[in-house]
Amino acid sequence: MEVRNLTCISCPMGCALTATLEGGEVISVTGNTCKRGDIYARKEVTNPTRIVTSTVRVTGGTADMVSVKTKEDIPKGKIFDCVTALKDVTVQAPVKSGDVILSDVAGTGVDIIATKSV
Repeated sequence: MEVRNLTCISCPMGCALTATLEGGEVISVTGNTCKRGDIYARKEVTNPTRIVTSTVRVTGGTADMVSVKTKEDIPKGKIFDCVTALKDVTVQAPVKSGDVILSDVAGTGVDIIATKSV
């Protein structure tokens, strides 16, 4: 039996969670004050994912950079591949919030989108 202690990030409460696993499967989650904590703990110990935020260069705009993020969360192990893929990306203005900047980043099936307009 394996026990993993986590701090929930699903809401501002920051509950101290304890997930108990047996054979790689979650058998219990304790410490959560809402259902989101249970869902978070189960996902975090079996398949952790994250939203990645960054910036890319812009040419011909009112700013030199535009903030971007993954449209959905990606596997935690793909974060550095995602950031590396963005390193040499330059887009031409105008850029609108929600525009797809890079499709299928790092083979995740998830797009990188602009988070503001330039």
